[in-house]
Parts: sequence; structure tokens; C-alpha cells
Amino acid sequence: MKTMKWKNNKLILIDQTKLPDELSYFTCENYKDVIVAIKTMVVRGAPAIGVAAAFGMVLGDLAGENLDQVAEEIKTSRPTAVNLFWAVDRVLESENPLEEALTMYEEDIETNLAIGKNGAEIISDGDTILTHCNAGALACVDYGTALGVIRSAYNEKKDIDVICDETRPLGQGARLSVWEMQQENIPVKLIPDVAAGYLMQKEEVDKVVIGADRVAKDGIVNKIGSLMIALAAKRFNVLFYVAAPLSTFDHDISIYDTEIEERGSEEVTRYGGSRICPERTEVRNPAFDIVPKDLITGIITEKGIIDPEKFDEFFEKLKE
Repeated sequence: MKTMKWKNNKLILIDQTKLPDELSYFTCENYKDVIVAIKTMVVRGAPAIGVAAAFGMVLGDLAGENLDQVAEEIKTSRPTAVNLFWAVDRVLESENPLEEALTMYEEDIETNLAIGKNGAEIISDGDTILTHCNAGALACVDYGTALGVIRSAYNEKKDIDVICDETRPLGQGARLSVWEMQQENIPVKLIPDVAAGYLMQKEEVDKVVIGADRVAKDGIVNKIGSLMIALAAKRFNVLFYVAAPLSTFDHDISIYDTEIEERGSEEVTRYGGSRICPERTEVRNPAFDIVPKDLITGIITEKGIIDPEKFDEFFEKLKE
């Protein structure tokens, strides 16, 4: 299932805000449409945001815009996702923006297939796997990172069950991950975010596999709620894996220096179109969590699985 396609010099995206009730599309005719799509989460997930941003640069180039200015505007759309900055800079430095964006599109699919294959090695027959938010095909061009690992294990005929956290406040686990699993008849159950620790305590979870919006030497940044899951997994001896492409790795900063996006209060005060708290309620709505590396069992990449204890060594090799 491809989340986007380039057709007639337009970027066509699955509108993820309408899922699972409606499969509809959002057409980007200029780079500002891409910015709107990223900000409003029509397209979301670090790899998908990166490729969409690359095509946003192409739309700016085709319109004869100043690409340096286009790049700066696109970079403001989701400040936490490192793939966005990586993709924009890569297109900016290329001689042919469209060719570069199309290359990145194909690379994303190949990368996810490799992550899935590598990650399937850690999944055993009979495992129950907990995942948080949506790091599936909808978060990428196709196939997915964390859900790609699950897909690969399932395609290898392993007997597995999947548990999806709902992922408040926007319900990406409930709306998107459950929908993806159901499309392929992979056994899946939905739980409230607050039930994850209970199920681990009851030994009903064998492994956690989540995605990441940024990977640094000292840990990861991922959807809010990830830290609570990581802490519970550590407490109850559940293996906690992160599936992420190397394009999500940031060599230059600590996870604690990451700008954590704060989103609008209405995402918290309203649910399903209805207000769920008193009027004038003050809200904090951080969109991402910081998970230190001592809580992580391994990072599954297209090049293999990295032991967090060897992060420093691995990052030095990436710079070479």
C-alpha cells in the first residue's frame, strides 16, 4: 500500500486524517500544499514526511521558486522529524530535484523491506508483539518500519499476535495500525495506552517494536507515550526494539537537544468531534517522547540490528 504517488507533476497523498472510515486522497499542486499536508498530518511518520518534503521541493522547483526559501519553509512544518531536514537538504544539494525525489521514493521501499527482513529475526513463533503509534506502510512510502518487522515475521509463517496502543490524542494506533493489520489478516488487538504496563506485568507481551522520528547517540525520539512503554518494558523484562532507517539517525545532537513539537490543545480537549473536558481547560500537548538508550534492547536498521552499547562506535562509522 503506497501512501503517495507522483503523477502529472502533482503529489497525491492518502489523507490519513480520514482513515479508517474513508480512503481518500489529498493532492498537492504546490509546495505550500505539502506544508499543509505535513502540518495537519494528512501525511505523517518520519520516512513518509521526508519523501513528501522532497516532492515539496520538486514542486517549488517546477514553479520557479527560490529553493533556499522553499527549504526553510518546509523545514518549519514538523520540527522533530529528522527525515524532513535530511530529505530537504538532499534535494537542495542535487542537480535534478525530481530525479532525486524519485530515487528517495524507491530507496524508502527497499530500506523498509530490509528493515523488515532484519527485524523478523528477533520475532519468535508464538510471540505477542506490542507496538505504539503507527510505524507501518502509512508512515513510509510502503511496507513500514516497526509494522514492516511484523509483516515480515507473519510472511515467514510465524504464529504471532499484535497489540496496538490506541496512541492518544490522535489515535494513530487505533485508526491506522489496527487498520493496516486487518488489511492483511494479521491477528491484532487494540488496547488503551494506559493498559500496556498491565499486560507486560501479566506476561502477555513478549516484545515491543516501535518506530522513531530521530535516533541519536543517547537514545531515540518517538511518539508521546513511548517512554512509558519503555519504562514498563524495562521493569518487566520485555525486550524493547526500535525499527528505524539510517536516514532517521542524527549524528550531531543529543536527544535532549531535540525540539519537541507541541501541538494544539483541541487535539486533547476534543475527541470524536465532542469536547471531553471543561471549557477553558489549560492543556499541554507534547507530540514526542525522549527514550534514553539504556531502555532500548536494539535498533533494527536496513544494515542490521545495533546494540545501544555500541552506539558511539556505530555513529563514528556513519561519519566516515
